[in-house]
Amino acid sequence: MPKKVPTYGGEFDVIVIGAGHAGTEAGLAAARMGAKTLMLTLNMDAVAFMPCNPSLGGPAKGVVVREIDALGGEMGKNIDKTHIQMRLLNTGKGPAVRALRAQADKALYQKEMKNTLENQENLQLRQGLVDELIVEDGVCKGVLLNTGLAYYAKAVIVTTGTFLRGTIIIGDVQYESGPNNMQPSIRLADHLKELGFEMERFKTGTPPRINGNTIDYDKTEIQPGDEEPRAFSFETTKYITDQLPCWLTYTSPETHQIINDNLHRSPMYSGMIKGNGPRYCPSVEDKIVRFHDKPKHQIFLEPEGRNTKEMYVQGLSTSMPEEVQFQMIKSVPGLEKAEMMRPGHAIEYDAIVPTQLWPTLETKRIENLYTAGQINGTSGYEEAGAQGIMAGINAVRKIQGKESVVLDRSDGYIGVLIDDLVTKGVDEPYRLLTSRAEYRLLLRHDNADLRLTEIGYKVGLISEERYERFLRKKEAIEKEKARFQNTIVKPTEALQKMLQEKNSSPMKEAVSAAHLLKRPELHYEDVARFIPSEGPVSPEVQEQVEIQIKYEGYIAKQMEQVERMKKMEEKKIPEDIDYHQITGLATEARYQLSKVRPLSVGQASRVSGVNPSDISILLVYLEQGKLARKKEA
Repeated sequence: MPKKVPTYGGEFDVIVIGAGHAGTEAGLAAARMGAKTLMLTLNMDAVAFMPCNPSLGGPAKGVVVREIDALGGEMGKNIDKTHIQMRLLNTGKGPAVRALRAQADKALYQKEMKNTLENQENLQLRQGLVDELIVEDGVCKGVLLNTGLAYYAKAVIVTTGTFLRGTIIIGDVQYESGPNNMQPSIRLADHLKELGFEMERFKTGTPPRINGNTIDYDKTEIQPGDEEPRAFSFETTKYITDQLPCWLTYTSPETHQIINDNLHRSPMYSGMIKGNGPRYCPSVEDKIVRFHDKPKHQIFLEPEGRNTKEMYVQGLSTSMPEEVQFQMIKSVPGLEKAEMMRPGHAIEYDAIVPTQLWPTLETKRIENLYTAGQINGTSGYEEAGAQGIMAGINAVRKIQGKESVVLDRSDGYIGVLIDDLVTKGVDEPYRLLTSRAEYRLLLRHDNADLRLTEIGYKVGLISEERYERFLRKKEAIEKEKARFQNTIVKPTEALQKMLQEKNSSPMKEAVSAAHLLKRPELHYEDVARFIPSEGPVSPEVQEQVEIQIKYEGYIAKQMEQVERMKKMEEKKIPEDIDYHQITGLATEARYQLSKVRPLSVGQASRVSGVNPSDISILLVYLEQGKLARKKEA
């Protein structure tokens, strides 16, 4: 039977497939940069849907939300408008690991983001299932819907999340589905393979939801939000103060016994699940097996919104049969009479091997085709949003004939994320952790705006008003730092008394206020009392002055490391280099370097399977090539 001729649907600058957390950031970035953008979603009611945890932020991830905001993205603004609780985590630790975490009102988060998309100039949002990409001579020219409608564009960004050949698994039951029993994308997954993309099969999971009215809260510990108003976005000025608490309980010996008795029925252990799952977010049955000596595990009960009684049972992610899930829930203190509203489940899906991408997130195989989000092997809303905004920025920059934007590992966690994906690849759903960043003292949540606002402004995603406010903040920080460095504090009786109260050793001689502030037990307000300023100093400026002065030596050391690495990044590798012709390279190094095709020696040094000796050989080879070209000239 002859193939049906597609019907012309229209032309755009950018087409975004998917309207999840990656798709929304990609579409908004493209439209705000002036590109005529079409966003296609399988289900108009699932825009910015949170299929798993009803929260944003946390260690590393919270920093990413602020980085997205500093670049001009929407995630931080949206959660600031719709959260039900906000907390600053790790306040007792150093600034490198502090991060905001917000509980979201899931329905309101979706509603607000959909409203933002619908009212965005240059952006058309519509429901449609993409079956194929239109590719001509190795260049992506558009998309073909299952209805036969064809849309054409200068760039296409695929952000399909966990929908590619999605399969839900509960016990011995499995069926084709995207998250929350939505329609999966089957034909597009097959089409990507036909185009020659190497794919991998991943798995993630979610816990059951229970009715909050059936919880015995007296047997749990309340977890309130912070009293001090907080926000992710630089632009937020109105704060939500009416917060809802979460609740903490634990698994019991009975819970562990139920799981052990039914392990043979777990798809994780019966062999039904083939895809690799995330190590850092294991199912409860996996935790019981791996940490069998631990008597109990934390269970957080998290409201899914203000206008629902559904509670997310964080820590009880499972794909056990439903009847086993009933038993597990009722074995947890406080949940003896709990009613399960939705069962937990596992979902398997296809993802692209991310080493097939350039650092811009454009695919190496097909020009003008970008991918972002869980299709690239990541987990988490924050990781998806980060890739989405970068794919949107780079797609439009290419259309405009401008230089692409690639963040270094020292620029932000977004740089770490994308570099890890395209350089090292993944063998499980990738989750950002503070330990993945070698310069994490530089990549703090409190300085995301200082690191990335200039880039957001340069690409056209930061308004003039916001940029001027940002410049005023920068100037105020430098002015206050200089004041602390240049103001001498004498060891007065009042000062010595304050030091004694803070268990700090007495001063023997006059020192600068900055020198005094470096004492670990002292904070900005302690020292500022003795050097009154001419006018009020904002809390944000106070925070930066304290951190930058107190950690000055450590920051300087990390900056030295960054400079050394930048020299390696500046050593570019020709795109047409043949690694098989380089004498002395290890076989594994030749294979991996040929596969990843790094753009610099710095990136080559991070490729899995490449050793320092291989890098030395590569440097010699590149230097010899330079000398040869000079002689020819």
